[in-house]
Amino acid sequence: MTALLTITVLVLVAIAIWQMTKIFELSQIGTKAANSEVATDEDNKKNGYLMFAFLVFIYLLTIFSFWKYGKYILPESSSAHGGQYDSLMLWSFVIIFIVQIITQALLHYFAFKYRGEKGKKALFYADNDRLEFIWTIIPVIVLAGLILWGLYTWTNIMDINEEDDPLIVELYAQQFNWTARYGGADNVLGESNVRMIDIDKANVLGLDEADPNAEDDVIVKELHLPVGRKVNFKMRSQDVLHSAYMPHFRAQMNCVPGMITEFSFTPTVTTEEMRLRPEIIEKVQRTNAIRAERAANGEPNSDPWEFDYVLLCNKICGKSHYNMQMKIIVESEEDFNAWLSEQQTFAQTVMGK
Repeated sequence: MTALLTITVLVLVAIAIWQMTKIFELSQIGTKAANSEVATDEDNKKNGYLMFAFLVFIYLLTIFSFWKYGKYILPESSSAHGGQYDSLMLWSFVIIFIVQIITQALLHYFAFKYRGEKGKKALFYADNDRLEFIWTIIPVIVLAGLILWGLYTWTNIMDINEEDDPLIVELYAQQFNWTARYGGADNVLGESNVRMIDIDKANVLGLDEADPNAEDDVIVKELHLPVGRKVNFKMRSQDVLHSAYMPHFRAQMNCVPGMITEFSFTPTVTTEEMRLRPEIIEKVQRTNAIRAERAANGEPNSDPWEFDYVLLCNKICGKSHYNMQMKIIVESEEDFNAWLSEQQTFAQTVMGK
């Protein structure tokens, strides 16, 4: 791969030098080289046909890209609001594609029809009220529709309330890792402040030891979620701007130092159910075949891989940003409750109770 990139760079540098040489020649007014570069009618005709060829190329490239790589845009949705999000994105792509077809076809058609020809004089129309009305009102209507649909979808997604007995979870971001905190038996998070962080006592999140609600809080490095139950996330950052991104759940929210941001969703597919899906099995098999080949060659990071949901940081937050992630396990509520009951509370780990 390194050799290919090196060759590509060298080729591009050579083309750039060649083009700069051509520009220098054309800048010498009155020379043979400058006169030979004057376009003829035949040159303009060829350029027109090349424009049509390029039009076909970009259409085919766009269709091929969606067909071949569309599945990599986002993984399959695993949250209750994911369908709304995906529908909005799909229709946005459809509208963009239709507009691209119309505008690019007209652009390349007019480039050919009104190409330079000897004896043909260019005409200029200062304005056309009807045409300007059409190309103004249509985008206004389409964009207004998308904006209203987007606002409606966003309002539904951001319906963060505690009327549905949601699970309350805090996501705490710091360079370069995540920490999750559960409200414990009472499902209420204790008060916290970064000024209360005490590394010596392992109070890494700055919980208020005087707050009774903090005693049963559970602090972990692996995020477990019950399927089918709404989860309200409260997000904090200790140092710089981070972004909690969970692609399968169509969830992303900035973690801002000095304030609490929120996001809510309901997981709909457990980790085990996702692992049994044909497309996931195929991906695991394909990935592990590549890793087995790397292991045979003695390359690092070639251990077998298994599908897991993941929490990522989607803001460049420093030199190890790429490694800031947390494993997410979606399971039945019974399994979740059993797992939570096995975890030590803040009172046990820090307060010695």
